Amino acid sequence: MKKIIVNLKGEYFDDIKSGNKTFEYRLCNEYWKKRLENREYDIIEFRRGYPKNTETDKIISMPYRGWELRGIRHKHFNNTGATDKQVDVYAIHCDIKVNNE
Repeated sequence: MKKIIVNLKGEYFDDIKSGNKTFEYRLCNEYWKKRLENREYDIIEFRRGYPKNTETDKIISMPYRGWELRGIRHKHFNNTGATDKQVDVYAIHCDIKVNNE
């Protein structure tokens, strides 16, 4: 089984775990292009920070359902912290309600 691991800040991990967040965004750059484009995974694992494998409360594992390209405005995707600039991102599916049916 092929698995991709995505480490998250606590607030975003908690939003996925609660079912409030349905996409995790990653900037369209060479690093994420190599990890996502033309690649297939069976499992995606979201981790709160960099936990030990035994810290299972900080790990969400679900079937990988792919990604889509989107343009968004977000404070973490530019140098100023402003949200006035749109950037292209990989929107990775992470709807826990869909995956845990």
